[in-house]
Amino acid sequence: MRSMRLTKAEEQIMQILWDMEEGLVKDIRNRFSDPKPARNTVSTVVRVLERKGFVGHRAYSNVHIYYPLVSKSEYSKHQLFGLMENYFNNSFPALASFFAREKDMSIKDLEELMEDTKNEMKKSKRKK
Repeated sequence: MRSMRLTKAEEQIMQILWDMEEGLVKDIRNRFSDPKPARNTVSTVVRVLERKGFVGHRAYSNVHIYYPLVSKSEYSKHQLFGLMENYFNNSFPALASFFAREKDMSIKDLEELMEDTKNEMKKSKRKK
């Protein structure tokens, strides 16, 4: 399986590609705020992402249209589970407790979170 580690620059470009779904290097570059990175920088990072298996392309003559091969949800899931494994002894309750404390969540907030979670679990069971 490919490594799911991205640098900050690679992650920025993936966020743009996930939003765009596909695009040219110039389209990706145009999504950055000023000062924009150099075109060659964006092109180099996109090629690195392609070597890592995150991005694919379709070529039309000398024009390359890039698109994500890894979905945002797949990447997010891997990052979250890695965080849980590496920092919370693979314990979801420890991870959830940490965020609840850090965000100073009230009992009402936690109850709403539980209800939302139950509803999401019901939806996903219905889809299977």
